[in-house]
Amino acid sequence: MKLVIVESPTKCETIKRYLGEDYVVKASYGHIRDLATKGKGGLGIDIENNFAPAYVINNDKRKVVYDLKKLADESEEVILATDPDREGEAIAWHLAQVLNLDVKTNKRLEFHEITRDSINEALKSPRTIDLDLVASQETRRMLDRIIGFKLSSLLNKKIHSKSAGRVQSATLKLVYDQELEIEKFVPEEYWKINTSVLLNNKEYELTFISDETGKKNIETKEEAEHILSLLKDKLKVDSVETVVKTVESKVPFTTSTMQQEAFSRLKFKTDKTQRVAQSLYEGIQVNGEHVGLITYMRTDSTRLAPIFIERASKYIIETYGKEYLGKPKAFKAGELTQDAHEAIRPTSNHRTPESVRSFLTPDQYNLYRLIYNRTLASLMKGKKEETLVVHLSSNGVKFKLEFTRTLFPGYEIVYKDEEETKHYKNLPSINVNDELTLVKKEIEQKFTTPPSRYSEAKIVKLMEEVGIGRPSTYASTISTLKKRKYVDEEKGILNVTDQGKKTAHVLIKYFPNIVDAKYTADMETKLDTISEGDSSSLDILSKFYDEFMNQFNKVQKVMYVDEPIPTGEKCPKCGAPLVYKEGKNGQFIGCSNYPSCKYVQKEKKNVVYTGEICPECGKPLVERKDAKGKVFIACSGYPHCKYIVKEEKPVDTPAEYVKKCPDCETGQLVKKKGKYGYFLGCTNYPNCNHMEKLLKKRRK
Repeated sequence: MKLVIVESPTKCETIKRYLGEDYVVKASYGHIRDLATKGKGGLGIDIENNFAPAYVINNDKRKVVYDLKKLADESEEVILATDPDREGEAIAWHLAQVLNLDVKTNKRLEFHEITRDSINEALKSPRTIDLDLVASQETRRMLDRIIGFKLSSLLNKKIHSKSAGRVQSATLKLVYDQELEIEKFVPEEYWKINTSVLLNNKEYELTFISDETGKKNIETKEEAEHILSLLKDKLKVDSVETVVKTVESKVPFTTSTMQQEAFSRLKFKTDKTQRVAQSLYEGIQVNGEHVGLITYMRTDSTRLAPIFIERASKYIIETYGKEYLGKPKAFKAGELTQDAHEAIRPTSNHRTPESVRSFLTPDQYNLYRLIYNRTLASLMKGKKEETLVVHLSSNGVKFKLEFTRTLFPGYEIVYKDEEETKHYKNLPSINVNDELTLVKKEIEQKFTTPPSRYSEAKIVKLMEEVGIGRPSTYASTISTLKKRKYVDEEKGILNVTDQGKKTAHVLIKYFPNIVDAKYTADMETKLDTISEGDSSSLDILSKFYDEFMNQFNKVQKVMYVDEPIPTGEKCPKCGAPLVYKEGKNGQFIGCSNYPSCKYVQKEKKNVVYTGEICPECGKPLVERKDAKGKVFIACSGYPHCKYIVKEEKPVDTPAEYVKKCPDCETGQLVKKKGKYGYFLGCTNYPNCNHMEKLLKKRRK
């Protein structure tokens, strides 16, 4: 018997079927060990002993490790088949350490898709654990532990912020900087000229180009009215130009571009996109067989395997015709690209989205269709468009009119661009010196708008562009910021909370390098050089630690402390004011004379803090109940402060709303009637397809 260890239990059944009866496939359920919380500063790192890490088995993995040890002892061979990335390599190394396997000789399988061919190919050519890659991950983990533990404890003590980190703090700064741009934005007035002409008995809107002096921007009402006064009843055609261009398809998905497109087209949050992609990678039951539908979903490469390109090219010719087959996009590895894997692509061309739709959830189908079509389109010819550009004028005021038609659809036969110009079936016949009747002319006052707040997808794009984190950390970093309540999210748009602003401000002031994107990107690059065998882990750790601790010790002495908010009550033990404090389990009331007095007020029943502050006295707002049991929000300083939040009556909330949609979190579940009776469905349909059974009330 041979034991194969993978990360996820979902893969076990599939891989076991591919390998046969001689193999037992078991899962480690992710990482089995982590740094201990002992030693100097609770880091789990022996700084004086060349940064030697101390690892402990995670409490929730003790049973898993026990079972794996038992199976390993009974097996003639143990094969490690964890995920093909830095974390997967580290998990394989930890397994080897715990199971007493020889890391220099033990077999390590690497496959990027869960298919029979891929598994068998990996089995034919196993490798050993890449110790350089392990060293890179280990160094990254120790850096994160040092920064996380030191900064988190300092911020918690000084300003009651829950955590800081190498990647999360740099990402928080991106969101915070955008918020500062929005706050300092001053709207500027401008005016718009709205005009349209009649052509072939149809009305078309014109685009304003410039006034008689060549000025393109209209800043005042007087300027706008002057332009209108120059316009005659007819506009003369000055030039007609026909332009033919080819628009090429986009490259296949990387992790970040998949998350961006899923947010844009499907309204998926980043963590949801990763969850759904993970399920497609690990496999779905299709016609009685468990198969992986896509390749590994954590990648920053747009490269496609030659064997896939060959199969896909044949499929395109068979399905759409030879004229639709293009050339593979030239892959260019960027400075920050690791290129450890292929792009995210389907594992089979013939397993079309429609052919597997009945086996997938609506979310799985929508994301798979996006991945499938984008990959196929990347290998198809570009679309060819013809644009007719017409320039018109009246008394020196210039306008433009454009018409576009598609000559050849190319890749758009499978993957349409989301934002596209309006296309016409035929271009109108128009000549120089023709005169078109002006049917509308008006002016409109406008104001410049502030920069938009970032969406989750936009943050992921920025993280990739500046080199913060890696594909495996994009979604988890955003989730951490939300859990720490540094940002909140509304309809996919991120807003910095007051605590997030305070945290970012303090970090920028005292630890500017930690939150600097360039510094974080440089650190990622240094870690990559370890994985390539070009740098020493000890050298990088030593230099970082000395510089960081020197800075940390200076800041610790000068960093201000947030004054706690008094409750208005006195300590029953020493008479000092009672204040609101933040602990690991949330807010509580304690004595301001701590540590001399350690009095802590027992939590009053039914007191729930809303996280908001009373606008009248500055104390926290809490939930209370009236005599009839109805919940309302009021000041915790009662009876000294009697502020109550007035309840706003819902204006447009239908009575049929049952509860919040657990899937998209922005819609509501309502009672709907379907083919087989009533059910609960989301109001965001068709963007969200969440459905639930409608439970019938039992009669007494």
